[in-house]
Amino acid sequence: MTHYDAIVIGTGQAGPSLAVRLAEAGRKVAVIERKRFGGTCVNTGCIPTKALVASARAAWVARNAAAWGVETGGPVRVDMRKVKARKDGIVGQFRQGLSDRLRNTPGCDIHLGHARLEGPHSVRVNERRLEAPLIFLNVGGRAAAPPIPGLDSAVPLNNSSMMEVDFLPERLIILGGGYIACEFAQMYRRFGSEVTIVERDSRLLSREDPDVSDAVREMFEAEGIRVLTGAGIRRVSRPAVVETSTGTVSGSHLLAALGRVPNTHDLGLETAGIEADSQGFIKVDDRLRTTAPGVYALGECNGHGAFTHTAYNDYEIAAANLLDGENRRISDRIPAYAIYTDPPLGRAGMTETQARASGRPVLMAKWPMTRVGRAVEKGETRGFLKLLVDAETGMIAGASLLGVECDEVVHSILDVMYARAPYTAISRAMHIHPTVSELIPTALQNLKPLEVAATR
Repeated sequence: MTHYDAIVIGTGQAGPSLAVRLAEAGRKVAVIERKRFGGTCVNTGCIPTKALVASARAAWVARNAAAWGVETGGPVRVDMRKVKARKDGIVGQFRQGLSDRLRNTPGCDIHLGHARLEGPHSVRVNERRLEAPLIFLNVGGRAAAPPIPGLDSAVPLNNSSMMEVDFLPERLIILGGGYIACEFAQMYRRFGSEVTIVERDSRLLSREDPDVSDAVREMFEAEGIRVLTGAGIRRVSRPAVVETSTGTVSGSHLLAALGRVPNTHDLGLETAGIEADSQGFIKVDDRLRTTAPGVYALGECNGHGAFTHTAYNDYEIAAANLLDGENRRISDRIPAYAIYTDPPLGRAGMTETQARASGRPVLMAKWPMTRVGRAVEKGETRGFLKLLVDAETGMIAGASLLGVECDEVVHSILDVMYARAPYTAISRAMHIHPTVSELIPTALQNLKPLEVAATR
């Protein structure tokens, strides 16, 4: 048995930073990792997929270069082995950097193997038992495999196994219409695959506003992606045949993007007195504490965000409360994320749909990207800027920004929201021309009551 001050299980985006912070504070820390350093983000999520998105965009720009007055001199060809090699090199750098950081931190011990709780303060990894008064679970999640007839035997690709693909699927069928499905659909269409999306809901990105969903669908169909919505999946058979409520779709390869589940099924939660919900997400309070004293759950496994930035914020909350005497909470943060289609969607706070459901008086401004000078100059005018303001308080309630560079532009909105400043703090600001961000103040100067704005 080995005693530590803290044990960190998993090396996603919360665990390593917390382990280093604890070690630097003089705590003896054990870090347990059963597979690859970096978790989903580094290995199968943000880093590799955005590297692939960059390669796919390069191919798209090359094919459409004539629109900018550039001649490429012949057909554009994508070498998928080189695309994968580039992606692997980027992932390897991040993974190695993280591993080196942990291994070179005094007071931090690395244990490789599967961790299982044997009590609220005890963990077994391989044949060794570790104990600590503080345990942090940062075990992440994985692709869901719903009980669809034939899905298991069809052995579909998922976001993880797609990272090993070094060839071009001739006809790719994607099950699901969420952000993972949409990113892969556009990516592989630009690489050269025929792509069909099969989504049971009535629209893509069903958590977004209908105008966002419609705009993304229009973009996809313009690029040659076949989008089937309202298509419930009844059965799947090999190699890639999908029977839906609206007909049968055949392809060469199948990608299942049907949600995520937490990696908590084999942790021994019940042995430690840790409660989880019906989906396996660990229940935590506003300070990330589980139902077992001294045990915290960080990142995707706690159900409070399936993003790298929410996981890292979990680390910041735990570290600030434990080491700095602060009282930070999950509920302090504003929902925010991006979807890396091209153009990307930047989101903060409420959607228009949520604002309507709130019953509060809301002002809205919607500005088409065709009226954004920077977008016109770049030849990328798809999308719009949509901003919501609480009519009573003047505070920004939310933003849905779909357009070129909007994954960055959204932070100008987010920062004002965190500053708890009224919308006039940005509507009266002088932004630089020509940029996409300069139209945020202009849009906010054209706010209208929600019902009026929606009809404009």
